[in-house]
Amino acid sequence: MAAIEVSHPPDVVMRVMNPVLRAILRTPLGRVASEFMILDFTGRKSGRHFSIPVSAHHLDGDLYAVLEAQWKYNFRDGADARVSHGGRTTTMHGVLITDQAAVADLVQRLASGYGAKKAQRMMGMTFADDRLPTPAEWLDAVDRLRISAIKLTPAA
Repeated sequence: MAAIEVSHPPDVVMRVMNPVLRAILRTPLGRVASEFMILDFTGRKSGRHFSIPVSAHHLDGDLYAVLEAQWKYNFRDGADARVSHGGRTTTMHGVLITDQAAVADLVQRLASGYGAKKAQRMMGMTFADDRLPTPAEWLDAVDRLRISAIKLTPAA
């Protein structure tokens, strides 16, 4: 088994929880679910509207989404998104970070800050032996699982 694997809740749980999160996070009640945020954005090729609940990661005063999902490429050249987080909705600019060393450093720092148990839940991953992965294991996982990050900053 690899040191890091993707681990998401079952589809049935996601189908129930995502609409609940979408409803709550767009209201002042969203303050109680501050571990999550909603990203509302338009597909860069399809023009389709997306509204996706994701974990909200804070590091060095910045807000990130960490993911392996294919929709991340909508932020490849930077894109604006309406971000509902902490009971507020604001327009932010998201930039996709794909540099393996930069992403590995980011996720390793996030995981270390959370601790192994919370990191697995927050990042949608499982760690071998429930221990924090090493920097080399993160580098492998970023490459193997195609993990990227979206850095969100206030829109100009």
